[in-house]
Amino acid sequence: MPLMETARPRLLVADQVAGNIRLLSLPDGSETGRLEGRHLAEHAGFLALPRGRVAFVDDLAGELVVLDPYGPDSGRPLVAAAVPVATPAEHLAADPSGRLLAVTTGLGRNENVWSDLLTAVDLGGADGPRSVRVRTRTGEPGVTILPPEPGVTTPGPGITPPGPAVTTATPDPAEAGSDAPGTSGTFDASGASDALVVLRHREPGTLTAYRHAGLLASAPGCPPVTPAHELPLPDHDGHGDAVDPLTGELFAAAGSGVHRARRAGATLVAGEPLPWAGPGRGWYLRLDPVRRMLWSCVRGGPAEPGRWPEWTNDAWWHRIDAGETGRLPLGPGLVFRLAVCARHIAYARIHPDGDELILVTAAAGERPRIGARLPLPAMAGAPRAGGTPWDGVQRRAVAGSPGGDLVAVTRGGHGEIHLIDASRAALIRTLRLPTALDDGGHLALVSPGDGAELDPVGR
Repeated sequence: MPLMETARPRLLVADQVAGNIRLLSLPDGSETGRLEGRHLAEHAGFLALPRGRVAFVDDLAGELVVLDPYGPDSGRPLVAAAVPVATPAEHLAADPSGRLLAVTTGLGRNENVWSDLLTAVDLGGADGPRSVRVRTRTGEPGVTILPPEPGVTTPGPGITPPGPAVTTATPDPAEAGSDAPGTSGTFDASGASDALVVLRHREPGTLTAYRHAGLLASAPGCPPVTPAHELPLPDHDGHGDAVDPLTGELFAAAGSGVHRARRAGATLVAGEPLPWAGPGRGWYLRLDPVRRMLWSCVRGGPAEPGRWPEWTNDAWWHRIDAGETGRLPLGPGLVFRLAVCARHIAYARIHPDGDELILVTAAAGERPRIGARLPLPAMAGAPRAGGTPWDGVQRRAVAGSPGGDLVAVTRGGHGEIHLIDASRAALIRTLRLPTALDDGGHLALVSPGDGAELDPVGR
């Protein structure tokens, strides 16, 4: 297939309620692959891996699945690898090589915490991908994986730095057991055995570290494991995690601010927390590898869920290298997740007076500002004032690629995806699918060589 076709962006569309995943070529929306009977763990989301691969957890099958979005165009299967993991999956993360992963568990369809299972995954084992399940502590922990010190791994078979568009014919960790040129059967990732898995717990709040190699060496039967180190947090309400693979610094969002830590051997050393710079707090944290920034949405206003239309929302940002932090008002209602694009950050805002997609620009040397607001068609079954904005209602998913200007946002319950060119703040087309996308579905937008794997946490 010509490079031009192979290099077109791809959109992964998960309907986790109906149990299917579609692979679409953009911008026309033509279907190039489909998986039936796959129920994506929505809270854990999609995880970008090197060489354009994408991982997710199938909550029903109890598997971590690695997808090759450009595989079907080149005669390769869409599913590159699958390995058993404990579910219901809460969070998902990888090391910079894309070889080592970790999956935590959460509530699922239960009202109280019950699971303490953690799964360590090695996609590059000599005999193929393998996983080990262990017991840690009950809860709904976030997870990050810290690379070996000093925090920078040497690019090799498992990591592709951002660069020009490439095809996906080069081997990757999911093919580590093959004899393909450029790889070895054991997939030698420099320093991978010293990676540190860090769980962000709440009630009580801690950052708890385990050696990934030690987890993989655990016996069968889900044995309890002892942490290599535990760092107490002053907050017990953590929610939102990010890690900078270039420096090895991790970030954990909590009520008082964003806590920071670095590794020193097998221990963690706390850094100075980042403030929310005003009232409210963020419940989501994302690394922006294009501008080397952190982004969140700080929510304020009344605590009652039924008064969600009165919630205030500010885009919170932090420039990692410059140390600058600030906020930008977005408007009232429900704003949660965000998408990172080449020149914009995209937020979807839901409100009874009308929904919209907000495009934020953050040019180098300038404070972030709102570049455009685009109205979105109303959703039947959208949240209403007086009810919670997340129980039995429709929502929106939003996705972008750090290597392009396209933004995709769903219209939950309608089976529609609005495709927007952020560079022109214009709707390109609305894609209509034969699946409802109840609860908003979930999206991942992939461009070859876009460096999305430099945000190594599931989104």
